[in-house]
Amino acid sequence: MSVEKYLKPEVINQIKRLDLRAKFVVKGFLQGLHASPYHGFSVEFSEHRRYTPGDDPNDIDWLVYAKTDKYYVKKFEAETNITGYLAMDLSRSMGYTYRQELTKFDYAICLAASLCYLMIHQQDPVGLITFDQRIRNSLAPRSKRTQLANVLSHLARLQPTGPTDIANSVRQIAAMLRHRSLVMIFSDLLCDTEPVLQSLRLLRHGGHDVILFHVLDEAEVKFPFDGVIEFEEPETEERVCVDASNYRREYLQEIEAFRASYRQECFQIGVDYVELDTSMQFDKALLEYLSNRRDRF
Repeated sequence: MSVEKYLKPEVINQIKRLDLRAKFVVKGFLQGLHASPYHGFSVEFSEHRRYTPGDDPNDIDWLVYAKTDKYYVKKFEAETNITGYLAMDLSRSMGYTYRQELTKFDYAICLAASLCYLMIHQQDPVGLITFDQRIRNSLAPRSKRTQLANVLSHLARLQPTGPTDIANSVRQIAAMLRHRSLVMIFSDLLCDTEPVLQSLRLLRHGGHDVILFHVLDEAEVKFPFDGVIEFEEPETEERVCVDASNYRREYLQEIEAFRASYRQECFQIGVDYVELDTSMQFDKALLEYLSNRRDRF
């Protein structure tokens, strides 16, 4: 099987166990990383960093130099560990799909499981936070192999069930974190934008790094509808009929403006914003995590 197939949502859907899904995604991703222009990247983000003036030359890893023709030094243990939290939106709207194999929630769960697998592989402590209108549950970060089973067991039991208040939940996350962490938020962000951005600013003000994985259904991005269609708002169950053909252009403009707003504001406040839809391969999100991890050191 080619590397790309490891990363496709429709292939992942054929694997029912979440632990195997995560391993499958990461295996394909690492194979692709090894064969890509990012080859050698894994050396840098895992146990080494580039030699810089002022470092002790005795710390240079000459075996790595022999392989890469570049100077790297071994990181101290305090440099290598990054504490991560997977923050999962449980809103009912996350359970939507139109024609894809995975719902937004399924997609986010697979992605979170894969990131957990990757972090444990790097011996980084990782924890889990779930929220809707407020934080519902939290699992303290650990780096032991048993933590992978704990996190995946929790993820496998989650269901998108009700209304959400992302802004309030992110404020609660900011209040509960005592040490600088990497917070990875998974949400469709279908709510008022400004309160969410204000809560993200608060999280950044606390010194935390943030990756915002904006997960939308492929149909929410491309609007593949024709004729008169009845749409239902998933959290209020309010229904409305529209002529989809006449509405398409306006809708596509609105969805692009919605994403562009997050793109611009997140850039200004230093949040990594990752636009995803449920037809996309998982490697874009995994690479964003690895880039963030590398750039911290």
